[in-house]
Amino acid sequence: MTTAAAIKNTIAPALLRAASVHVRSSALPASLIASSAAHLSSSSPSSAGAGAGGGKAAVLPDLPYDYSALSPAISAETMELHHSKHHNAYVTNLNVALEKLDAAVSIGDVSSIVSLQGALRFNGGGHLNHSLFWENLCAVGRSSFPTSGPLKDAVDSRFGDFESMKREVSAMCVGVQGSGWGWLGYDAKTGRVEAATCPNQDPLKATTGLVPLLGIDVWEHAYYVDYRNVRPNYVNAIWDVIDWGKVEERLAAAK
Repeated sequence: MTTAAAIKNTIAPALLRAASVHVRSSALPASLIASSAAHLSSSSPSSAGAGAGGGKAAVLPDLPYDYSALSPAISAETMELHHSKHHNAYVTNLNVALEKLDAAVSIGDVSSIVSLQGALRFNGGGHLNHSLFWENLCAVGRSSFPTSGPLKDAVDSRFGDFESMKREVSAMCVGVQGSGWGWLGYDAKTGRVEAATCPNQDPLKATTGLVPLLGIDVWEHAYYVDYRNVRPNYVNAIWDVIDWGKVEERLAAAK
């Protein structure tokens, strides 16, 4: 099997959809291939356009609601800045890193490939995390945790009930030191849902093995305009705009 074929077989299909790296030639170590795949793999692929190497580039996803739809939990100003500025920066920088990776792979420059791992993890993770985050949210008044079904059963089994899950996830989100994310994820090994946190923009699955179901962004750019530095108020408010139907869809897909 050629190296290019090995790369295509190793990198997850979600990576190919989300990043669409076109590798021309290389002599990459298997561990490095796996590392690149893990940094960008996700169950929530982005839409894409023409990109480097004849492949497809990551693009900023459209939101399924207006910037003002989540107010007062999250203001229109915060949503616009968060989506059009912060997320867009991750997309731009990810595509730059992917172009550099493509060039490095084409000449077998392993040193440059290694040096790009941090940029791929940070910007790739930022793109994937935010793409999932926007799908987590819904307009005020439309958030309703199910009264029956697989999501309720999974939450009850692990946490006791919805309110207990909410308290545990909220406490973990508030407790993140610096910047990061709070998560509700699915553990394929145990068949249970679990709460977790990740620092910076580290993607949940690559970091913990959990399949992301619900992500809460606790970087200050997600809440500073509305809540200043009082993260607990933001975390408490965001539960009013969670799209539980989407969370349940992800749980079904993960199973």
